[in-house]
Amino acid sequence: MTTLASVRDGLVAWVARRSATRWVLGKIGSRAFALLPDRALVPLKRDGVVPVAELERMREAGAVHRIPVPFGLRVWLVTGQDEAKKVLSDTGAFSNDYARLGAAVGRLEQSPGGLGFADPPDHTRLRKLLTPEFTMRRLSRLVPRIDAIVTERLDAMQAADGPVDLVQEFALPIPSLTICELLGVPYEDRDRFQELAAARFDLFGGAGQALGAISESLSYMEEIVRRERRSPGDGLIGSIIRQHGDDVSDVELAGLADGVLTGGFDTTASMLALGAIVLLKDDAARAAMRDDDAAAAPLVEELLRHLSVVQVAFPRFARHALRVGEQQIEEGDVVVVSLSAANREEASDFDAGRAASSHLAFGHGAHRCVGAELARMELRAAYPALLRRFPNLRLADARPAFRTASIVHGVDSLLVHTR
Repeated sequence: MTTLASVRDGLVAWVARRSATRWVLGKIGSRAFALLPDRALVPLKRDGVVPVAELERMREAGAVHRIPVPFGLRVWLVTGQDEAKKVLSDTGAFSNDYARLGAAVGRLEQSPGGLGFADPPDHTRLRKLLTPEFTMRRLSRLVPRIDAIVTERLDAMQAADGPVDLVQEFALPIPSLTICELLGVPYEDRDRFQELAAARFDLFGGAGQALGAISESLSYMEEIVRRERRSPGDGLIGSIIRQHGDDVSDVELAGLADGVLTGGFDTTASMLALGAIVLLKDDAARAAMRDDDAAAAPLVEELLRHLSVVQVAFPRFARHALRVGEQQIEEGDVVVVSLSAANREEASDFDAGRAASSHLAFGHGAHRCVGAELARMELRAAYPALLRRFPNLRLADARPAFRTASIVHGVDSLLVHTR
C-alpha cells in the first residue's frame, strides 16, 4: 500500500536530482500526481503547444496565486511578469538552497550539486567557473561543428524511407552531440553518453531507470573529470581544470558538467521539435525562417517566448515575510514562477512579424540559464537548415504525442514527411 510518506519521499528524491526535468517519472511520478489537486497541475499542462486556458485565466485574475498541495507546504504560483522578475532576481529575499527543500518536506539527502539548488556565495563562485565558457567568443568555436551535426542529421533524415521521427532523428541528437563537443566528451564515448542523456528523460522507462541513468551519468562525469585532471583537453571541463585547478573539486565539476547536460539537452530538443510544429503551421514564419537570414534571430526569440518549454522555474523559498504583488508571503513559503504565464503577459499568440523582445524563457537574474547563447546558436542553425533541405516538410500525425504534465514541455515523437 502506498503511503503519503513514501510518495513524498519518491517525489522529493526526484526533485533533488534536478536532472530529471519531467515531473512524471513512471510509477512514483503518477502516484505523486494522484495526490495533487487539478489546480496544482495547471502550470504544467498544455493544450498542444500552448498553456491550458486555465493558466491564462489565472494570470488575468492576478499575479500571485495560492496553490493547494499536500505535504503541509504553503505554495504560491507567480504568473505576472514583473512579479516573476522580482522573485527570480531577488536572492536576498528568496533562496534556492537544496537544504531548504529537504527541510520543507522532512527529508534531506546529499545535495545534487550544480547551480540550480545553490545560493550565493556558492552559486556565485560556481557560476564564475562556467560563465567564461559560455561567452559568444568562446562558443564561436562550436559553430562549424554545430553546422556539421545539423547537416549529418538532415542527411540521415533524407536517406530514411517513409515518415521520419523528427524527435529521434533531429531534435534529440543535435543538442546531445553539441554538448559532447562543449564538454569535451571523448568521441568513442559519445554513443554511451547519448544513451544516458536520453534514458534520464525516458518517461516510459520508469523512475528506476531514469534515476539510475542520472546516477550513472554523474559517475561517468566524475570519471571524465578524473581523466581531464591527468590531461586537460580543449572542452569546458579541461578549460576549467587548467584555469582553476584544485579550486574546484571533482564532485563540483562533475555536478556542473551534469547541469550543462540537464539544461541544454531536453530543453533544446523540446524547442527544436515544438518550434518545428509552429513553423509548419505558419506559412509566413516558415517562409521567413527559410528564406530570410535576418529574420532567423527574431523568429527564434518569438518562438522561445511563445513556447516557453521550461514551464516553471526552480522553486524559491522565502527567507523572510514579504509582499509579492498583492499577496503576503511568509517566511519558508515556497514560490514557483510560471515562466509560460509570465511570457504571455505581453502577447498570447505567436507573431512571426513581432520584433524581438525580452522574455523569461531562460529565466532571469542570477539563475538565468548560463547556456542561453548556446541554445540560440543551435536553434538559429537548425531551423533554417531543416526548412531549406525539406521544402515540402509536413506533419504526418495531426495529433503528436505531447507530454501531459511536465516541467519541460515537449513531444515524445513527431512523425514528419520529408518529401
